[in-house]
Amino acid sequence: MKRIKNYITNKLLLSLSLFVLSFTVFAQDTPPKAGASAQELADKLANPVASLISVPLQNNLTYGIGPYNGIKYQINIQPVVPFKLSENLNLITRYILPVVDQQDVTGANTHEFGLSDATITAFFAPKTKGIIFGAGPAFLVPTATEKLLGTEKFGIGPSILVMHQGKGLSLGFLANQIWSVAGASDRADFNQFYTQIFLTHSYKSGASLGISSEITQNWQGNTTLITISPNVGAITKLGSQTMQFAVMPLIPIVGHQSIKPDWGLRAVVAFVFPGS
Repeated sequence: MKRIKNYITNKLLLSLSLFVLSFTVFAQDTPPKAGASAQELADKLANPVASLISVPLQNNLTYGIGPYNGIKYQINIQPVVPFKLSENLNLITRYILPVVDQQDVTGANTHEFGLSDATITAFFAPKTKGIIFGAGPAFLVPTATEKLLGTEKFGIGPSILVMHQGKGLSLGFLANQIWSVAGASDRADFNQFYTQIFLTHSYKSGASLGISSEITQNWQGNTTLITISPNVGAITKLGSQTMQFAVMPLIPIVGHQSIKPDWGLRAVVAFVFPGS
């Protein structure tokens, strides 16, 4: 019990430190650039298919998971790299590599640490006005370093993004459906749908307020997990490096008792390269 309490305390201190840093940045009166430029950058970061290189580090702490009240700390390393294919078409590649540290999730008195499976998405995004659209393939890559942290399956499926952006307001959704097509024959097939719905309002200072909802439907296991997350973010500079900070609670709304946490907290630090 003492070990679990120490674990929770350490992870909460890390997440709360990021929260305090984000709140401090949000409260600043002086933006890192001229107001319009900071807001434009915030809008680009709200657009998953913007032609902008960024490297977000998404810290997730959830607790009270499943029948053993498990605790999970997951850092998603999420670089976004655009490629210009033509004057009117960009290819936006998004990578998610999770690093997981969890206790009492797969059973009582258990502990797993390591990489989980990676997800790679490629959006072909034509340059449009009004409605922004992107579509392409999504891949599941079995990069897990522990059996219980991954599927041991390679998967593929379609992904799509539809959003509208204007006057500091970003509204839209992205979704993917991935099926396993190869991998270990003794592991269950992977068949999962994921969507994120988001609404964000940016300000001239580069600050932003918003709300998002994430839905994960595991068709193979017949489980659904839905969370809602109000969020606050800001853009600043540390030296010459442009960065965005964002914090949000992870509020579970729907979920099977085997996977639904009691509560969660997310803090994001993104390294931004606006000149790219």
